[in-house]
Amino acid sequence: MLEPEHQGRQRKNLAEALRGLRKASGLSGERLAKRCNMSQSKISRIETGKTLPTVVDVELILSAFEGLPPEVTRELLDLARAANVEYVAWRTYARLGLYHKQAELKALEGSSRLMRHFLPAIPTGLLHVREYAMATLTPTVGSSPASDVARVVQARIERQSVLDDPKRHFIFLMTEQAIRWQRASRPVMAAQMLHMAAIAEKPNVEISIIPQGIPVRGTPMNIFVIYDDRLVTIELFSGEVVLRNPQDVDHHIALFDMFLGHALTGEASSDFLRQCAEEFMRDLD
Repeated sequence: MLEPEHQGRQRKNLAEALRGLRKASGLSGERLAKRCNMSQSKISRIETGKTLPTVVDVELILSAFEGLPPEVTRELLDLARAANVEYVAWRTYARLGLYHKQAELKALEGSSRLMRHFLPAIPTGLLHVREYAMATLTPTVGSSPASDVARVVQARIERQSVLDDPKRHFIFLMTEQAIRWQRASRPVMAAQMLHMAAIAEKPNVEISIIPQGIPVRGTPMNIFVIYDDRLVTIELFSGEVVLRNPQDVDHHIALFDMFLGHALTGEASSDFLRQCAEEFMRDLD
């Protein structure tokens, strides 16, 4: 996987390679921009590394050069694909302070209009009650990165105010396993279910649940979040991957829509959450 230092080198290499091709071809930035149907300022930002070009951007730029060897095209497109993927290990976030990750997520949510959360393993922090958040953020194995749990939990709770912003729309798609997996005591689990049912009543929030026991023609492999149509974040045990390639984003939107087609929605989803809460509390008797 790619660490930030390696990602930076890839982006620098891509910018330098594209700038070198243009100069070798004798094209000015203005002429190249016209051939690519881009602005000259965008070409300049790409060549100086200030803007990361998408794979489509690189394809357009390469198509403007006549007689470019196929192996050069393949190499630069592969470099563009790699440069559009980021990986950050949780240990890196831990060194900086995991609460900084909450600030990063808050900024990302504040700049997005539509957020689609696919949650096959656990509800997202935007839906947590405090006690459930404490349980999920407490390290579970010795190799888990250390964190100031109380500070991270507080930052996570404060982030939840974005759910009250009518300009933001949220779709939370969970599996039944995700909501039933017992990460906390039964009373906390019941409170978590009722909290999510209450959040689902917000006009800008949709909570959908894929129940067990129905045929689904896909495998829920990873937690992922789609921010508008511009990027996807994918959670792994060891870290987080960020995808910006439009083809990768479109692929995850298609996956999300496919899974959503198997889910309980609206009142049926809220009733299911309340039923789960009752079951957790009934088992205490």
